[in-house]
Amino acid sequence: MDSKIKIIEKDKNSITFEVLNYDNTLLRPLVEELLKDEQVEESKYYIKHPVIDNPRVYVKVKSGKPQAAVKRSIARLSKIYDGLSSDLSKEFKRLEESEKKPK
Repeated sequence: MDSKIKIIEKDKNSITFEVLNYDNTLLRPLVEELLKDEQVEESKYYIKHPVIDNPRVYVKVKSGKPQAAVKRSIARLSKIYDGLSSDLSKEFKRLEESEKKPK
């Protein structure tokens, strides 16, 4: 998937970026993770028109840089998904081994 990010607006405490080739399947967890960050005051994503517009993510921070908050949230999500992938791989391997055993 060829994904692109375009910064729409940036100031001291907030950033808005447009996201190509992603939908709410990935953006919703990102926004939820951002809202868990104590430095984040507000986070949301929106789509002006579902057919012709790309989703945009807005992040406003109480302190620090908004792009740093986005990076922290993506890093936390990455660890969650890596853990899930590892757990699934182990369980699938266990399942395949149990299917090979004669009954």
